[in-house]
Amino acid sequence: MVTDSDFQAEVLESTDVVLVDFSATWCGPCQALAPILDELSGEMPAGSKVVKVDVDQAPESSAKYGVMSIPTLKVFKGGQVVEETSGLQSKEALLAMVGKHV
Repeated sequence: MVTDSDFQAEVLESTDVVLVDFSATWCGPCQALAPILDELSGEMPAGSKVVKVDVDQAPESSAKYGVMSIPTLKVFKGGQVVEETSGLQSKEALLAMVGKHV
């Protein structure tokens, strides 16, 4: 789980393409997405990774990137958001989203 204190190092300074899942433990759709993301993390293309950000544990990062609803998924490349979506997504849709930027 990435927090405000390590968001810079884990996401913004990463040389990988990073799929960031902004979610919360109390969010039903987030809990439904969790096993999809766990499975996805084992199938990510080389040079990419998945990280989870609990909006309650990382309020500064969530606010900075305009997270208004959860789950929100953002793809970061070179420290910039290059694509984003929200709501429950399929593993295939997320793989395609990340694959475009690797």
